[in-house]
Amino acid sequence: MSLLNVSLAPGRAAMLAVAVLGFAPAFADDGCEICVRWNEPVDPFRIYGDTYYVGARGLSSILITSPQGHVLIDGGLPETAPLIASNIVALGFKFEDVKLILNSHAHYDHAGGLAELARESRAQVVTSPWSANVLRSGQAGPSDPQYGELPRFPSWSHPQTVGDGETLKLGPIRITAHATGGHTPGGLSWTWQSCEKAGCLNFVYADSLTPVAAPGFHFSRSKTYPGVLGDFEHSYAVLEGLDCDVLLTPHPDASAFWQRREAQEAGEPGNPYVDRDACHNYVAIARLALEKRLAQEQTGVAE
Repeated sequence: MSLLNVSLAPGRAAMLAVAVLGFAPAFADDGCEICVRWNEPVDPFRIYGDTYYVGARGLSSILITSPQGHVLIDGGLPETAPLIASNIVALGFKFEDVKLILNSHAHYDHAGGLAELARESRAQVVTSPWSANVLRSGQAGPSDPQYGELPRFPSWSHPQTVGDGETLKLGPIRITAHATGGHTPGGLSWTWQSCEKAGCLNFVYADSLTPVAAPGFHFSRSKTYPGVLGDFEHSYAVLEGLDCDVLLTPHPDASAFWQRREAQEAGEPGNPYVDRDACHNYVAIARLALEKRLAQEQTGVAE
């Protein structure tokens, strides 16, 4: 069934997405219990200005809207695609008005739904050169720290690439790519502004920085990704140097997103999404995680 043949009321869109669009609750990997938890439906909502959350509970997808078309960041799992599409429609937007689909990194849980979303919307998929090669095959190669442990996902044969520091334009939307490797060699973070009468906020969609690896991969002495430690350091410096009013991440829990959402729903004063220390804190946590991992490698715990 086409993702476009859907029109759901806002209050019901997320809960009915899987059933209405004909997707069974089972996943391509029936043993992926965490995928089921990640893919829990949630109703879409506006974060600030023209920026909306349209993803699942554990997998972010961000929509930035304009009269000339919309930008979508990340596509979740293959099974997340219908949820994202129905969430966009539930907000009152046309799914076919999505013109650009951007990716943080090419793993099954953030790029798995890109092919179906792009096919149905006819949007252009944009990512880093390394990630573009992964999208074309549906599986990362040996330079990925998690190589051999990651499920395949639907491939997309013609992604476009973007360079570090390059700004994409769609109507009034200006969104900039920042190379933030380490978690993968091709990781990208994205920055843009969203405005209301109260003013404009600087958004940072910071890519994952966790040093997660398959057995046998060592960040301290990798031959397949020899620049991994340098990429992590570059990523830390980039994210610490950005104007960062609102931090979003591919896994929303990594930026305390749902706690902020709860504060918003509770009517707490101010804007709970605004935390100008969030990017610095995100980097500090990532540094500690890498230091712990390197210590484990030195003592032989991580093998």
